[in-house]
Amino acid sequence: MNSISANLNIMIKASNKASKTLIRDFGEIEKLQVSKKGPKDFVTNSDLKTEKIIIDELIKARPNYSILSEENGYSENKDLKNTWIIDPIDGTVNFLHGIPHFAISIALKTNNEIVSGLIYDPIKDEMFFAEKNNGAYLNNRRIRVSNKNNLDECLFVTGGKLKNEPDITIRKSGCAALDMAYIASGRYDGYFQDGLNLWDIAAGIILVKEAGGIISDINLNNNENIKVIASNSNIGSKLRKKLDNF
Repeated sequence: MNSISANLNIMIKASNKASKTLIRDFGEIEKLQVSKKGPKDFVTNSDLKTEKIIIDELIKARPNYSILSEENGYSENKDLKNTWIIDPIDGTVNFLHGIPHFAISIALKTNNEIVSGLIYDPIKDEMFFAEKNNGAYLNNRRIRVSNKNNLDECLFVTGGKLKNEPDITIRKSGCAALDMAYIASGRYDGYFQDGLNLWDIAAGIILVKEAGGIISDINLNNNENIKVIASNSNIGSKLRKKLDNF
């Protein structure tokens, strides 16, 4: 693989540091499921704690970059051209219920374009990352979207509620970041969802593109209520046609 940028190295370091706390906290969830208080407050604190670790690491390395994060919103800084976009635990409901399918997501937006992204699943130790014009990778192995042509042979993933469920094979995983990472690695063939926040999908945008996939136009100045359709390039138009009422 080609050498990675200093900024991506910073993202990797931040996610690795935060994941240690996250893995430890996840180990406590099973005990809390049977307690009277329940795990909800614990998970909220874990979310905040993980985000703080990530932000502290990013600020230490790039003190002037702006930051958009799930818990703290947008923090404008001296450098308005560069913005870190952070979701400390994407798949919080899974985490809350002790389901090992969630991820840390970090992306860098430069001049209104996502130029690098990282999605780290700490339980499976799978790190998906990509940079503009440098390809997409899973744990240093190059990944590509699937090559399927027939919708009947494809596996799709979504989230939330559907007004009209299309006649295709669909899964719901509860983690938008990993859904897009799985598109990039060819595990899923297409993904669609609306009502998303930018931090849910920012890293996934660059992953899908650099893995050879296609993704619907997204206004990166809009942080909420985003609609996304992503897939391999072979089925893009077919999927959009199938999702006309989506």
